[in-house]
Amino acid sequence: MKTQKIIYWIATGLFCAVMLYSASFYIADTETAKGFFELFGYPTYIVIPLAVAKILGVIMILWRKSAWLTSWAYAGFFFDLVLAFFAHHLSTEAPDTTFVLVAMILLLISFFFGKVVRN
Repeated sequence: MKTQKIIYWIATGLFCAVMLYSASFYIADTETAKGFFELFGYPTYIVIPLAVAKILGVIMILWRKSAWLTSWAYAGFFFDLVLAFFAHHLSTEAPDTTFVLVAMILLLISFFFGKVVRN
């Protein structure tokens, strides 16, 4: 159980750091983020709300007082990463998809080990 708990906290910490980095980029350099969103074919008005949603999702994953809200946070991050993967993969000018895949792996590890460790 101790090894599972260590794996859970490492994966969760790294995943939350990636999401907070992403949100801080959206807030600090909004124009560049909007440029990427235009490149991917997404509307640019969702950049700031997505940054806020990522911050709130990280809070819910770390806080875990409400199982319902925590599940929604994981689901939201899952869909965000799936859409990000395909946007990066299908765009010829986009950055590599490796960063998105690493975040997806960390998310899945956090989710499944979280169920084992916290129950």
